[in-house]
Amino acid sequence: MDPIAVGYISVIALFVCLAVGIPVAVAMGGVGIVGMYLAVGDLFTIGQLRSVPFATVNEYGLAVLPMFVLMGVLAEASGITTELFKTADMWLRRFRGGLYQAVIIGSATFAAISGSTTVNAVVFTRIAFPQMVKFGYSRSLSIGAIAGAGSFAAMIPPSITMVIYAIMTEQSVGQLLIAGVIPGLLTAVVYLAGIYFLVRLRPSLAPEITSVVSWRERWSALGKIWPIVVLIMLVFGGIYSGIFPPSAAGAAGAAGAFIFALFRMKRLSGWLVPALQDAAFISCIIFLILIGGLLLSRMLVVTGVIDELVILITSVADTPLKFMIMASILYLVLGCFLDTTSMMVVTLPFLFPVVLALDIDPIWFGIVLVKLIEISVITPPVGINLFAVMGAVGNQATFGDVYKGVIPFIFFDLIVLVFLIVFPELATWLPQTMIDG
Repeated sequence: MDPIAVGYISVIALFVCLAVGIPVAVAMGGVGIVGMYLAVGDLFTIGQLRSVPFATVNEYGLAVLPMFVLMGVLAEASGITTELFKTADMWLRRFRGGLYQAVIIGSATFAAISGSTTVNAVVFTRIAFPQMVKFGYSRSLSIGAIAGAGSFAAMIPPSITMVIYAIMTEQSVGQLLIAGVIPGLLTAVVYLAGIYFLVRLRPSLAPEITSVVSWRERWSALGKIWPIVVLIMLVFGGIYSGIFPPSAAGAAGAAGAFIFALFRMKRLSGWLVPALQDAAFISCIIFLILIGGLLLSRMLVVTGVIDELVILITSVADTPLKFMIMASILYLVLGCFLDTTSMMVVTLPFLFPVVLALDIDPIWFGIVLVKLIEISVITPPVGINLFAVMGAVGNQATFGDVYKGVIPFIFFDLIVLVFLIVFPELATWLPQTMIDG
């Protein structure tokens, strides 16, 4: 059979597999293996099956993934995250909509030591949602704020999403992580401003809270979150200054989180084993998806599909701006149906060669892609953060509440997306100032 025909049939087969609910890793790996076998024979296929899984798990750059996951899980297990929200609550409670603001600031800060949008969303649902309901806040907007702010972990480093993009496109992990700082902070600012105006247009969304918190309590609470500041400085400072590479920064962050957790918990039993199990489970799922995606990518390359698609896409989107708009529409649509890692692994083999052909800055494209992924995790019907939040609230809210609540935050994210496309310097300036270049 003609290799090109095999390639296109394989692409169709992939989407059929995804549509019927076959796990993404299995669908991509299976389609890639069968496609390679039909197009170039069994020897090449067996060779790829021997080399790709080992090369993926043996990639030193990917060591940062389980380390960042572990750092976030340990920080959550130690109760640092709870202290973070309590502190933000004490300082902002008296302002109208202060609990929304506390969730946004708390999530943005926790994102700097987490890296997982799902973990962010679940943690703040458990901590913040009962408080918000207690004080009469809108259930739907509360859930929307938690789900939306949870997406910050995709942009604010350490970001698992950025590490995967960097490895797949052979870009600098350190530069990509640092590139997410300004866009991540910009997103948080837009969220804060949006909530500020929303609660003033509709005061019923956030009743005034009359309980008084003394200045002594506020300063005391602020003093309890110093471990988070230390972890952020350790990871960011190490990467930005060039003291150690991202993989070492992840290890240092995980070690620091373990020390703080041990200091707070006073013992190892009851929390360490579940935390390690959670970190291992999340990491294994990510690696399985990566292996499946790489097998699919090899098939698309050897069949010639990638070359033909590059020519086709560049003939339609022949300028960087046209391509970025087209890619944005594609990811916004796919985000309604695929989870973030799968979406990236499935599409990058098609799109990144076009990025290079059009001479688009890979760092800029990566940041725009991550912003689109942030939107996808809160986009109905399959936004992963929506399901994470829904699972955490149980029967205290309906899917209608969830969908209604995230609409304003999707709008806020689209505003940031426009800024990132129009002003590439928001993504490219900070990496250019790094000591290690």
